[in-house]
Amino acid sequence: MTVVAGLTVNGPGTGIDVQGLVKSLVGAQTAPKQAQIDSQTKTSTAQLTSIGKIQAALDAFRGALDNMTQTVNFSGLSSTLSNDKLATVTLGPGAAAGNFTLSVSQLATASKVSSALISGGPTAVVNSGASATVFTVSQSGKNYSVSVPPGGTLQQVRDSLNSQYGNVGLSANILTDSTGSRLVVTSSTTGVGSDITFKGSSGLDTGATVVGSAPQNAIYNLDGSPQESTSNILPNAISGVSITLTGISAATDGLNGASTIKVSANNATLKSAVKGFTDTYSALVKAVNAETQVTTNADGTVTPGPLTGDSSVRSMMASIRNVMNSVTGSGSFSSLAQFGVTTDQTAGTLSVSDVAFDKAALTNGSDINSIFTGPTGLLASLTNATANFALSKTGVFAEKSSTLQDNLRDLTDQQTALNTRSDALTASLTVKYNAMDSLVAQLKAQGDSVMTTLNSLNNPKTT
Repeated sequence: MTVVAGLTVNGPGTGIDVQGLVKSLVGAQTAPKQAQIDSQTKTSTAQLTSIGKIQAALDAFRGALDNMTQTVNFSGLSSTLSNDKLATVTLGPGAAAGNFTLSVSQLATASKVSSALISGGPTAVVNSGASATVFTVSQSGKNYSVSVPPGGTLQQVRDSLNSQYGNVGLSANILTDSTGSRLVVTSSTTGVGSDITFKGSSGLDTGATVVGSAPQNAIYNLDGSPQESTSNILPNAISGVSITLTGISAATDGLNGASTIKVSANNATLKSAVKGFTDTYSALVKAVNAETQVTTNADGTVTPGPLTGDSSVRSMMASIRNVMNSVTGSGSFSSLAQFGVTTDQTAGTLSVSDVAFDKAALTNGSDINSIFTGPTGLLASLTNATANFALSKTGVFAEKSSTLQDNLRDLTDQQTALNTRSDALTASLTVKYNAMDSLVAQLKAQGDSVMTTLNSLNNPKTT
């Protein structure tokens, strides 16, 4: 409530605290509405903050699920290579234990082409004409062209190539020495037939030369079978096993230069993967609990959380629990409970019993993979079940946040209107009570004057 400046505080006629009286009267008029605004603002603000926390926890949960889908091996297998400079090995769905030999006699290489020597360094002008020219890089039947404006420099050509065609694997650089500069273009595409050539009207193709040798294929031998590939990346070279070639076999590598790839059971790795999932799941549950649980106070009363009973949060957790209760694997051990994963009946978090897990994994470790992976596994199913809640603009939580923000804006408008009403009422009542007090003062003065006159009449002077 705003106090109107310059108005009388204590009435000269009545001695009443006019300002205090007006404040009390205005407060009595506006207090119910003010209490409503304060309560609703506090509730909406707390709920908006809590929704933000749960949204962040859900995003982290879904990000972890995606990361597990891409990088975590639930097969219970691990791989080793007797010469780790030869290749890297990645296990995926379908991998099985076994030993394989690998030798590499040639890596796949990419094409690299250099322009002729250009004097003047990177800022040398390569188009001294009055109109634009074109520089084109050709590869595998496709042309990648950039325009060279009048006065265009070698550096501009490089930058244009990188910005326009970096996404297709082309990379341009400038090599400079005491004799001048050269534009060098290479590609991430490897193998025979990926040769780069220069052409166009810029003149940069004149005198262009191949750097090193022409692109070549990778040549290797896998488990006694001669192989050739345009790429050093060999997806599913062995069922469920991807290999990336990184080096050439040495004469000291095994028989005939071969190294051994060993894929074997590793229950410690498997347990780590399962615990990674249970920790991720429990982190989301804890975040939800923190915003929804009811707290019992020391005096026995209870305080609900900001989102206690919230339908959107209940719906999300119901969807998640439905997945956890319904997804089963295809092996003899088809549930997480059979591998020692238990649910805290109070908090809802998950934990893994080392003893129970080790015992189950010893005989049925391979069954875990089907529980987690594939289109109907836990990772995909939980991702799908939470998708509608996580959408940044149209998701359940995004829409709830938008509604709460609208509520807070409306409450701000209500507060402004109440302040205006309070100020107007304060001014009106202050004027009225000051006028009343002035009237009382006048009447009192008149009364005092009359009494003085009467007293003088009743007490005449004697001579």
